[in-house]
Amino acid sequence: MRHREVEPEVCLSSGFPMEPEDRSHLCFPHLPNISCGKSSSEGSEGVLFGVLLPVECVATVLLNLLVIISISHFRQLHTPTNLVLLSLAVSDFLVGSVSMPNEIYRNASCWFLGDVMCSLWNYMIFISSAASVGNMVLISADRYVAICDPLHYNVKVTVKRVQLCVCLCWLGAIIHCGIVLMDQLAHPGMYNSCLGECLIGFEFYAGVLDLVMCFVLPLGVIITLYMRVFVVAVSQARAMRSHVKCLKLQRRGPFRAKTSEIKAARTLGVLVLVFLVCFCPYYIVNLVADNRTAASVGKYVLYLFDFNSCVNPLIYALFYPWFRRAAKHVVTLRILRPGSREANNIL
Repeated sequence: MRHREVEPEVCLSSGFPMEPEDRSHLCFPHLPNISCGKSSSEGSEGVLFGVLLPVECVATVLLNLLVIISISHFRQLHTPTNLVLLSLAVSDFLVGSVSMPNEIYRNASCWFLGDVMCSLWNYMIFISSAASVGNMVLISADRYVAICDPLHYNVKVTVKRVQLCVCLCWLGAIIHCGIVLMDQLAHPGMYNSCLGECLIGFEFYAGVLDLVMCFVLPLGVIITLYMRVFVVAVSQARAMRSHVKCLKLQRRGPFRAKTSEIKAARTLGVLVLVFLVCFCPYYIVNLVADNRTAASVGKYVLYLFDFNSCVNPLIYALFYPWFRRAAKHVVTLRILRPGSREANNIL
């Protein structure tokens, strides 16, 4: 779901032979005319890719793995909503285990795995990111039906329908990313300027398609659904306050209504705000900024882009009491006990 690496490595080529001692900073010292220079991060970049990104990578993998184990292990958690959470955790787990290590590797060393592996690796990165966005839309739709049409929720949202939607989400991500990266998959290494480089690039039409399908459209759907959910939640809170007043519970009524409104506003605001904060800078830099500006801030917006996969399990899972109880069972290894899958005290 990424447009391109905004800071390509510099290709060091010259028509003059280089001294052996001058080739130590090349990816392929025996090919000085076509070899890239080894990456070196200093200052803020050194802190970012030497400390923060590895920490983010480990946290993303562990948090999402905890969600995957919890939902997969306990049968009581096999609900339609949790199936979408499980799919989201899988996509974010791939971001943490494939995309982030790839960025750490490329910024600490040269790419030695070849052009074909570079294209396939980038394809996997795109799929995991696109599937993560798709799952966010599915969660928004699930919450919309649950809050705005609760009487028909169990009829409309069934396990089989959710499984079908999740499969379509992943299939759509695979097809979409194949179209966006069609040229690079057909001609591996076509965007690399020197040997030892692994860049992502695509044509203008593919960039527009990626922007619409992975940002504009999902953002529009999420905001629309959650605005409707917010309106319904506030209406229910006000109705409850009126009902409590009618029962002459003056001291408890306003407090409850106010708490409900604040909780609804805070939860929905966090969901939309995190999505905007993590995604908007990346797309703005790739679409609006010139090459020099993109090169200077590209790595930082990419870091923020991936950070969304680390925050997702906190937003969508850690806020649920059942997850805290399930995580406690996982961390303390109580899931290894016989019959732990059938535990009925999780929800």
